[in-house]
Amino acid sequence: MPNLIIDNKKIRVAKGTRVIDAAESAGIYIPRFCYFAELGAVGACRVCAVKFIDGPVEGIQMSCMVEAEDGMVVSTDDAEAVDFRRHVIEWMMMNHPHDCPVCDEGGHCLLQDLTVAGGHGIRRFAGKKRTYADQYLGPLIRHEENRCIQCYRCSRFYQEYCGYTDLGVMGIAQRIYFGRYKDGVLENPFSGNLIDLCPTGVYTDKPSRYTGRRWDFERTTGVCTTCSLGCSITVSARYRQIVRLEAAFSQSVNGAFICDRGRYGFFWVNSENRPRQGRVETKATPPQKAAAAAAGWLDRLAEQYGAGAIAVAGSGRSSLETLAAWMDLCRSRSWRGFFFDDLAAAPAAPVAVFGLSPENVISMKAVESADMILAVGTDALDEAPMLALAMRQAWRAGAGVAAIDPRDLEWPFEFQQVVAAHDEIVDLLSGIEPENEIGGNAGNHAGKMAAIQDQVRHSRFPVILCGTAIVDQGTALAAAGLVKRLRKNKKDARLFYTLPGANTFGGILLDHRVKPPDELIHAMESGEIKALVAVESDLWQNCTDRDRLERALNGLEFLCAADCMATELVSRADIVIPVSSVYESGGIYVNQEARAQWSPPAHAGGTPVRITGAGGHPPRVIGPGIAGGDMPSAWQAAWQIAGLDPPAGPGEMIEWMTKTYPVTGSVKTMAAQGVRIFPLQ
Repeated sequence: MPNLIIDNKKIRVAKGTRVIDAAESAGIYIPRFCYFAELGAVGACRVCAVKFIDGPVEGIQMSCMVEAEDGMVVSTDDAEAVDFRRHVIEWMMMNHPHDCPVCDEGGHCLLQDLTVAGGHGIRRFAGKKRTYADQYLGPLIRHEENRCIQCYRCSRFYQEYCGYTDLGVMGIAQRIYFGRYKDGVLENPFSGNLIDLCPTGVYTDKPSRYTGRRWDFERTTGVCTTCSLGCSITVSARYRQIVRLEAAFSQSVNGAFICDRGRYGFFWVNSENRPRQGRVETKATPPQKAAAAAAGWLDRLAEQYGAGAIAVAGSGRSSLETLAAWMDLCRSRSWRGFFFDDLAAAPAAPVAVFGLSPENVISMKAVESADMILAVGTDALDEAPMLALAMRQAWRAGAGVAAIDPRDLEWPFEFQQVVAAHDEIVDLLSGIEPENEIGGNAGNHAGKMAAIQDQVRHSRFPVILCGTAIVDQGTALAAAGLVKRLRKNKKDARLFYTLPGANTFGGILLDHRVKPPDELIHAMESGEIKALVAVESDLWQNCTDRDRLERALNGLEFLCAADCMATELVSRADIVIPVSSVYESGGIYVNQEARAQWSPPAHAGGTPVRITGAGGHPPRVIGPGIAGGDMPSAWQAAWQIAGLDPPAGPGEMIEWMTKTYPVTGSVKTMAAQGVRIFPLQ
């Protein structure tokens, strides 16, 4: 481990650490534009110049391009280095427009910061500024090429990191242009990261344009709930609505990036159609009174038909607290049971939950280090987009990638695919042996399976990815069996399942006896269930026989919906209890690798001012509360229906949950990166 001195501080770092990172580890920030850890070093901007005073390297050098070595003495504030950086900033500003007041990047712009820090304030060059025409890049990203300083972050991320080629760098010398060959919507499903990466304002967020400066927002970290990966996000809210989502760095999950589905999947929460007021039949009612009315209905039906005539339907978009509260209510009232909507979308999900262990689990970020990846029955780019990006980084580092799937897959990297029918996959997996020739019934796939077998044989850190949506439980078990065989053969094999919902793992973790919706529909058809409470669940979403579901619902005597989305069940419910979203009440979500993470509320809730003010000035109403601020969280609604006082806040709720469900005990002390919780064996 090299020992060096930076600004009179003695520093010891790992071999291969770049000087710019070594300095940052000691609290010394070296200016940079082009350098970004995930993208690596390229030395394009020249603003990270430092003076090497002694050691194997001397003179002015770019700190991002030099690895730390023993005996180095480095100065970041040497007069020559400071003057060099000052001139670099001056020539960057030579063509940059002075439009900070109308630029969405203004106030948190890296170029703005370094221009002020470098003391540049007067343009000495008397010539005209170079200008460009901006491009239309789609409805999500605004393009302002005149602000470009040629740091190359965008093209390197887009083409090298992601593998898409419709945006890049064109031109030469003073006419370099970053964009598309013509106007058009960006093809890259991770293109929103250009907004976060750009150190100026070339790429800005179009939906949140002119909604406020960063300091105007209520900002907090959170957990993305659009798939099962649980990526870290930064949530910005203003005037009681969500304005923007950005990537937040997570060492274990998503690194520094998120997919566009996660970045822009929040607009429903601001919708005017979202349930914000309770409803009893056709009459608008405060949420608490709607819950009381629902409790009365349920008590009468339980007395008339028995407690077994009442059921609850839930889904993986609920928080762990919500799932725990409603499952406990079902158990304490002896209701028919808790039916889990996610089991319709992923019949193999229970195997995934109970197939993981501390020995075989792997984080998504660690997938990038795999030297062989085999994906079974999962279209990563569609089901969990950031997983596809992690697979690409492994491929870029030399890993072999293969897939066994009945669909014709398209991923942004080279891979070998065996297009196999559903009933062939188990045999193909069972035939993979760490040391022997390919076994099992490979049939027409013998050639490709032999190549996969060879990759597995020569790997040290193989990762088996397995879906749960289009495969059955036998396939999920076969994937776990393959990992077990590989580990017995001294390979550090790991298992990575994909699940349909943000908290599918959490729901099955709390109660492995949760039932699939098909059993619910059958019980409604037979008349065994007379009342249904749908909690953040839309049975229509994963139902393959809509006519059958329609008939089953028509046979109910009572339907109650507690939801924050305007679903089809909400529209036909007898009683609607509007509940707050994760952005307003927070919650714990357990991702597909058993990692429980806390997503705090981004704002206090209430109806957006945009709606209460009808697009104009907010209503001039003086009172103790806020419009729409009486919505309970989904877990509080369970207590209201039970006729009990709910826990006073999230902390008290977590305390109750960990006592009622001991498997969740470790969430009380989880760190920022979360904590893994596995089923109790």
